Amino acid sequence: MTSFSMHGVGVSSGIAIGHAHLISHALLEVVHFKVPVAAIPVEIARFESAIAIVKNNLEQIKQQLPASAPAELSAFINTHLAMLSDKALSEAPKVIIQNERCNAEWALKQQMDDIVAQFEAIEDPYLRERKHDVVQVVERVIKVLLGRDQLDASEKKQQAKQERAMILVAHDVSPADAIQFKHHQFAAFITDVGGITSHTAILARSLNIPSIVALQRARDLINDGELMIVDGTQGVVIVNPDPEVLSEYQLKQNQWQLAQQKLQRIKTTKAVTVDGIAIDLLANIEVPEDVVSAKASGAVGVGLYRTEFLFMNRTEMPGEQEQFEAYKHVAEAMKGYPVTIRTLDIGADKQLHPDEIVTATNPALGLRAVRYCLSEPHIFHTQFRALLRASHYGKVKILIPMLSTLAELRQTKLLLQRAKESLRQQNIPFDEQITLGGMIEIPAAAINSEAFAQELDFMSIGTNDLIQYTLAIDRADDTVAHLYNPLHPAVLKLIQLTIQAAEKYGKPVSVCGEMAGDIKLTRLLVGLGMRQLSMHPSQILSVKSQILQCEEAILSRQAKKILSLSDLEKIEPLVKKFNGEFA
Repeated sequence: MTSFSMHGVGVSSGIAIGHAHLISHALLEVVHFKVPVAAIPVEIARFESAIAIVKNNLEQIKQQLPASAPAELSAFINTHLAMLSDKALSEAPKVIIQNERCNAEWALKQQMDDIVAQFEAIEDPYLRERKHDVVQVVERVIKVLLGRDQLDASEKKQQAKQERAMILVAHDVSPADAIQFKHHQFAAFITDVGGITSHTAILARSLNIPSIVALQRARDLINDGELMIVDGTQGVVIVNPDPEVLSEYQLKQNQWQLAQQKLQRIKTTKAVTVDGIAIDLLANIEVPEDVVSAKASGAVGVGLYRTEFLFMNRTEMPGEQEQFEAYKHVAEAMKGYPVTIRTLDIGADKQLHPDEIVTATNPALGLRAVRYCLSEPHIFHTQFRALLRASHYGKVKILIPMLSTLAELRQTKLLLQRAKESLRQQNIPFDEQITLGGMIEIPAAAINSEAFAQELDFMSIGTNDLIQYTLAIDRADDTVAHLYNPLHPAVLKLIQLTIQAAEKYGKPVSVCGEMAGDIKLTRLLVGLGMRQLSMHPSQILSVKSQILQCEEAILSRQAKKILSLSDLEKIEPLVKKFNGEFA
């Protein structure tokens, strides 16, 4: 057997060694054929039956989730159930069947292609990845239509193999599929598609298993049962490894597992540097159920609760009561720890419904986030009321995304005051001292951070967009993604400006972008003066381990030296040395 390697995007670290288990890609089996006029009602009934079967299957899977299952699984299944009820998938294909006199599989695939194309136009990488949820849902329905909703013989045979040595190889993997494969008893995921923010990636991180996506042709090139090595840290897959390579990775795997076990020992340890500087490590969450993993990781609060999930994949806006219940759930579950909830970050490039997407000339610079909410004040009012009501049940903080001018902030404050007054008139309790923060993710806001620091209660640096806007680079664009670099001197100087402004006016400041969870940047951020870092729960212990080993006084001197440089090629090796000297 020929040995070969493949490179993709590592989305969950670690090393797995096992045998390939290929999951079929039902969409490839869809063919197009005409149906007689008399058979159209039968074809529509077949489609409706398939939708009902998949709904029932998902409900059963949800009910059978073990108590130990990551909270993300239930949330993702709910998302898929909502999609199945949406008219875009449940009704539109029936119109295609009627008008084009075609088979149900083909009609559904045509509708899926249209929806996916609309998602492709979305600028935001996180929301763009939701197209994979549509594909996963459609594939489940098509499997039923093709009579392939049960595991075939080869899959049953493969499942009989040693469970922890099974590596799923697929075009894509839905959370529900993952549950069905022996209740998560697999060693790793690898998929042809996906990104760092895909549900597959989030699922892999929540399970703490190695995962690589965007391998392009893994499903075509890898044979069922072949021995594989998955290095999620490096984003490398090795198929049919030589004995020497296998032995080397078995050693690495043991070392990795020992390191992960050691990390568990510091879960309750406070994140404090050798010279006594405390660093707050908080969790980024997407849905209320994520609070379980946030608490399990030892997070001392939620630094960023993205509320977009409440608004996506549905035909109507979530009402005040629905939002209130979601926010209240997290506030109560965190038991007094702070919960920072970001207001709706949606707009021009990421509409609430895929079929309503309006393609902007430059969507990243369009009507989104706070701009969108200010243009739709009723949306802001409803969300503010829900947030304020939830603040009565825990330490809720409100975070406003994409601020660029003080005028936007002052308009937002006015709307918040109106929401407060409306609650007072109804004698509905809320925290009168609730704090208001702003995302510093536009260079203009960072440059003008002193002015924002005077009017905000706290600031949060969204490094993902700050880097993108500063360097004029779309990190999801393969042709320029290599230029996306958090160590660019301009980016570091903007972060420094924001930290200095916060210190000058005595306001808390945090980092909630990808930089916060990157252990290669932990020491630098601490050296720059950052005292709050918010990240995916799975990254907290690794970052804490770094903090426990470093001395802030030394880091501060090294950070000043790095800030004095204007050449990226000089900064990168210095940061590597910086990490190595004090590891």
